[in-house]
Amino acid sequence: MTHPEIEAEQSHIDRAHRLLEQARDRALKLRGMVEVSRGGTTQARYERDVIEGSIQNRLGQLQLGSASLIFGRIDLDNRDQFHIGRLAVADEEQEPVVVDWRAPIAEPFYRATGRDPMGLVRRRHFVSRGRELLDIEDELFDLDQLDEGFQGHGALLAALDQNRDGQLRDIVATIQGEQDQIIRDPLKGMLIVQGGPGTGKTVVALHRAAYLLYTHRFPLEGQGVLVVGPNRLFLRYIEQVLPSLGEAGVYLTVLADLFVDIFDDVRVTLPDESNSAAVKGNKRMVSVVADTIRDRERALRDDLVVGFGLARLRISVSQSRGIVREARRRYRRHNAGRRYVEREFFAALAASHHSQPDPDNVRYRLRRDSRVLEALEWMWPVLTPAQLLRDLFGSKALIASAAGEHFSEEESLTLFRPRGESLSDYRWSDADVALLDEAYSGLGPRLDRQRKARDPEIRTFGHIVVDETQDHTPMALRMISRRSLNGSMTLVGDIAQATAPGAAANWDEVLNYMPAGASEHRVRELTLSYRIPAPNLELANKVLAVVAPELAPPKAVRSVGSPPRVVEVAGQPIASVQSLVEKAVSMVLEESEALEGGSIAVIAPASLIEMVDESLRAKGVDYGRATTASRNVSGPLHPKIALVPVQLVKGLELDGTVVIEPATILDEEPQGLRALFVALTRSTKRLAIVHARPLPQVLVD
Repeated sequence: MTHPEIEAEQSHIDRAHRLLEQARDRALKLRGMVEVSRGGTTQARYERDVIEGSIQNRLGQLQLGSASLIFGRIDLDNRDQFHIGRLAVADEEQEPVVVDWRAPIAEPFYRATGRDPMGLVRRRHFVSRGRELLDIEDELFDLDQLDEGFQGHGALLAALDQNRDGQLRDIVATIQGEQDQIIRDPLKGMLIVQGGPGTGKTVVALHRAAYLLYTHRFPLEGQGVLVVGPNRLFLRYIEQVLPSLGEAGVYLTVLADLFVDIFDDVRVTLPDESNSAAVKGNKRMVSVVADTIRDRERALRDDLVVGFGLARLRISVSQSRGIVREARRRYRRHNAGRRYVEREFFAALAASHHSQPDPDNVRYRLRRDSRVLEALEWMWPVLTPAQLLRDLFGSKALIASAAGEHFSEEESLTLFRPRGESLSDYRWSDADVALLDEAYSGLGPRLDRQRKARDPEIRTFGHIVVDETQDHTPMALRMISRRSLNGSMTLVGDIAQATAPGAAANWDEVLNYMPAGASEHRVRELTLSYRIPAPNLELANKVLAVVAPELAPPKAVRSVGSPPRVVEVAGQPIASVQSLVEKAVSMVLEESEALEGGSIAVIAPASLIEMVDESLRAKGVDYGRATTASRNVSGPLHPKIALVPVQLVKGLELDGTVVIEPATILDEEPQGLRALFVALTRSTKRLAIVHARPLPQVLVD
């Protein structure tokens, strides 16, 4: 039966879209306000650039794509009505036609319950396709019989049942009460969000970024909002959420690119062994980097004597030691002290002769003397982070000097690797990036003769959102903290999904690694799993009980669903690997057919990825292989079938998953049970497990 008000609501939606198009037209007309030719003044060109930037920003805010503009309505007990949508739209008299979902008046749309209606008599949810209104769902608050936990059952479940297409969607139309509280939490200080799989922590974090920009437009628009993701695959997966919410100015990045943006000649392409990554991420590396810098601030080994016309000038070892000691006392950052060392070095040379030549004249005449240059480079070289760490990693003696007091010999030697032919050819790993940043913090930018920085300073942001925080090492968290202008951060994650080497065991550990702002923090927990059907979550929670028994398991919103399929492939050990892969591929095709076009992830341990890849190609399957890829590679996951290494699957959600050989995942991953927990919790509908080796006991139990 058609809702009696569907035509009236469709008419309101059509009017809102017309007004939105008029707003776009007005923004475009602003371009004609300032016309500047090539010969225009600097002021005129500046005004043009400011206006153009404002226009682009406004047009970005007004861009909806295929998303629905309006998704609901609230009726208040004073008879006022407000339509809630992705962005605000007003009529010719500036009366609201659509209220932005982030506005305070919209809060009851997400928070009202039967026990606390927050002034509502009705909450209306729209089911739409683009501009077309398909259905209406009403909740009446004059009856005290609504569920306390979540609202808009029909709209929520309809959204959860939609097929995924390889990119994360916003949840603005179906935000639940506990999610809305986190989204609207105050800006100041540090907010920690613990959420199990399927609780929506990633989309909540992104909606929070959009909400904070709306609510605190000044100063955040100028200061910037940073979102740090675990890898580039994840960034491509979430990249459409914020634009769909009318916020295109948030800076999405991975940790490596935060440093590459400063030194673009650093190439982060080297894989790290897990034991080396654990050492590099350890907080003791702070002292190692500091000692490495200190080792490059040295007294001369022998007195230096140089000719100056007919005179002989001298600087002694003890004088050079005093210069270095005083430079350390005066300058917090290494490179800033070089000018002082040079000045005192030439002053000492000048003072060594009875004629007392002018130190500036001595500097000018000896500035290219090879022995002088060698002495200065020995005492206090100007260094980039890459030069410092390449020298360290390439010398066992330097490693022993800097790391010997902080790590065992076995741990220290995990840092060693050959220096290669040149710095330009040197490759860095993800674990190296935080060390490079730590080194830059201690070295500072290189300065020219006018004491202007040759390297850019680290950019800071007014608010930082960190997703999958549990997998960031102490050194990575220090790197992120340096980008915080004022300690305002949102840290999102799930301790049970901490799979990286050296990852924190609990949130207290994470706070210990945050140099500033950790004292003023709040912890919020998401308890309802919207994504995962109850049968799948029940299986995954068996693993959760072992890996993180202190965490309360999330509760499934959807109590029904297809039970997990577990298929064993029998055979001899050598033959069974190929049989296992072939069976997995056949199960992918079966699951794809059962999902009627939904998306599937084939999740495999690293050792089996190539075999699965070859088998999928041999079968002629239309699929895509997920990689971390370079920052220049764009595009989401394959919309139907994606082959994903278990290391990259965290944070993704798909309609179905086929998990291959859980026992091998346990063997190959640094924290195997947690990696298995992640793999088992990616699906919104169907889960299949195929194995030739015996299942881990936790799944059997």
